[in-house]
Amino acid sequence: MEIKVIKTDQEYQKALKRLDDIFDAPIDSPEGDEADILSIFIEKYEEEHYPIEAPDPIEAIKFRMEQMDLNKSDLAGIIGYKSRVSEIFSRKRKLNLQMIRKLHDKLKIPYEALIEEYK
Repeated sequence: MEIKVIKTDQEYQKALKRLDDIFDAPIDSPEGDEADILSIFIEKYEEEHYPIEAPDPIEAIKFRMEQMDLNKSDLAGIIGYKSRVSEIFSRKRKLNLQMIRKLHDKLKIPYEALIEEYK
């Protein structure tokens, strides 16, 4: 088992293949230990080279609504009138602090996702 820090895309691809080969290895085996270490190195490489940006607040709300099978009328019950929901979704109105608090409390959307800048 030769494990080293992943520095190139070629090493990254090789590490992914190896992890795929040993993914189902028993936890208390040398291959299981190797899989744990490889997954850490792969994750670090991906964070540096393939970052995933957080969605803007409106997309986060829409995603959470989809997860919870909610519609705009349901959201109006949380933050106010249907017209206000339409204005927010069309990006004509920004979320205010009171809306952010309600969305966090009712939909469990993290504050960090709701306070991001958006256009």
